[in-house]
Amino acid sequence: MNYEVIEQEGFKFIEVGEGEPLVLLHGLMGELSNWEHTVDKFKSNYRVLVPILPIYELPILTLGVKSLSKYLHRFLKFKKLDQVVLVGNSLGGHVGLVFTVAHQEFVKALVLTGSSGLYENAFGGSFPRRESYDFIKEKVEFTFYDPATATKELVDEVFQTVNDRSRVIRILALAKSAIRHNMAKELKKITIPVSLIWGKQDKVTPPDVAEEFHQLLPNSELNWVDKCGHAPMMEQPVVFNDHLEKFLDRILLK
Repeated sequence: MNYEVIEQEGFKFIEVGEGEPLVLLHGLMGELSNWEHTVDKFKSNYRVLVPILPIYELPILTLGVKSLSKYLHRFLKFKKLDQVVLVGNSLGGHVGLVFTVAHQEFVKALVLTGSSGLYENAFGGSFPRRESYDFIKEKVEFTFYDPATATKELVDEVFQTVNDRSRVIRILALAKSAIRHNMAKELKKITIPVSLIWGKQDKVTPPDVAEEFHQLLPNSELNWVDKCGHAPMMEQPVVFNDHLEKFLDRILLK
């Protein structure tokens, strides 16, 4: 990714552009590069921030979606930001939901794409064959509609991660935390505008998950991205950015 990672006061993040703040939240196995097309598109009109969630740094005993939400709170206070638009993919969406329920006054609007929080079908409870490159390649390809989106570089990153024992333990702890923290009963508290931008062929958080989010969130819209899996901003970035731009134009009255 062609952006400098800034390190300040214990935070690592990308920050480019000026204007209304967009905060992009990556998923459990996500990287900052997942948001590259989104940053490229919106940096000329918005202040775009992409914090690295401290999945591998927080104490293991407290690691969970709530602790990541608290980290996000600290980050926004550090940057003196409020009334942000949060955009979250997968676990990042879940963190955004937990944060918004607790601190809705900080959030102008929320965008969810392939978000956990209701149901997800990911790696499962373990990595029984994590030493197998072909197995990991198959699992990464499962994330996308077009297996070619799972580049060798992306598969290599995931393979390296899941063969690091300390990282695997943290990933599994977070995955279990996400499953336990079902948001169904809390979503009605979120009254700000929410845009759901969802891959029609998402096998990790399938389309019926998006429909349920849409039903439970009182001020939501649902936008489908065809020929697309769990990460629309990576697999269909032009369509994803178009939906996001229209939503931002509407809620920010530009």
